[in-house]
Amino acid sequence: MEQKWTEKLSKLIIYAIVAGVGLALCWYFRNVIIYILLAGVLSLIGRPLMRILGKIRIRKKVMPSWLCAIMAIMLILFVFLGVVTLVIPVVSNVIRDISSVNVESTVKSISVPLQDINRFLVEKYPSLGTDFRIEKFILQQTQKLFDISMVSSVLSGVTSFLTSFGIGLFSVVFIAFFFFKDDSLFSRIVMALTPSRHEEEITRSLDDVSNLLTRYFLGLLTEIAGVATLNFLGLLLIARMGFTASFGIAFMTGLLNTIPYVGPLTGGVLGTILALVMKYAGAASIGLDVSLGVFIAILVAIFCVTQIVDNFLFQPIIYSSSIKAHPLEIFIVLLMAGHLGGALDMIVAIPCYTVVRVFAGRFLRNIKFIRMLIPDSAGDKENF
Repeated sequence: MEQKWTEKLSKLIIYAIVAGVGLALCWYFRNVIIYILLAGVLSLIGRPLMRILGKIRIRKKVMPSWLCAIMAIMLILFVFLGVVTLVIPVVSNVIRDISSVNVESTVKSISVPLQDINRFLVEKYPSLGTDFRIEKFILQQTQKLFDISMVSSVLSGVTSFLTSFGIGLFSVVFIAFFFFKDDSLFSRIVMALTPSRHEEEITRSLDDVSNLLTRYFLGLLTEIAGVATLNFLGLLLIARMGFTASFGIAFMTGLLNTIPYVGPLTGGVLGTILALVMKYAGAASIGLDVSLGVFIAILVAIFCVTQIVDNFLFQPIIYSSSIKAHPLEIFIVLLMAGHLGGALDMIVAIPCYTVVRVFAGRFLRNIKFIRMLIPDSAGDKENF
């Protein structure tokens, strides 16, 4: 009996050492792992495109997989670079307009509607000083955020950033090519490290994860595009902010919206502030010709309507339908991720939880909690 206990303890120690060495190697080569994961995400997003290209026939012959992979990657990079080339001029124009603001003259133009608020703040918080003005404070902080001198100091590190970005982009594209060309490559790598008795379950789990994550990332891109489009149309057609300003603010809110729960509020607040600053402080005359209060109400209404559409149309499809999880389950996971690591962890929480959920459903069904939480995998598979 004592010998069996000693053997078990020895195995546990060996497993712990192997796991520790593995984690240390993963941390040391974390950049390589990040490149592989990004390439995997890219291949998941491009999987439907590969299927479409694979159906194209030239002289009754199907295109080879390597040619489909190259075309798919080129199309994705073309879209990415197209968006970047549209966004960079917009962002630079916004920074230039805000940086050239005359704070004093702008404060005078909008100070009358805010007199009551300023009086209340000074009475409530005497430490602010009798000359405190909320409009001056907001403008000064916004101007500091987009100060040209700050941007100039950042330019000194652009060369090293571009070098690192170029290496990373090439690495991701190179790895993604093989994932596109052979969609079973990652599975075979995992299977090489899997005991033979678990190969069948692991294969099914990887198929489930691949299907769910493909739907999730495609849905996430659709959500970004949908939120940005709705905000763009509202800012352009209702608030009359002009194409450049509307596109820049809408694109920013679309990206921030990927941060669950916190992102939409942050995007709405920041978008409202930028729109106000560009209307009352920009060099060009933009924005609907109404009072300050009415204009703020219009901006808030635009962002709120977009979030209502997002909450009742986009998010249920992405966070619930795409990964087959209950909304409350997703909410608790996001809260835990936000508590552990903030916004970044909340972004990656859903994909990571999807992987854990699928493997738990396959290998831990003998636990009652898992059986109640995760439906039968066979029922899930019918919905793919």
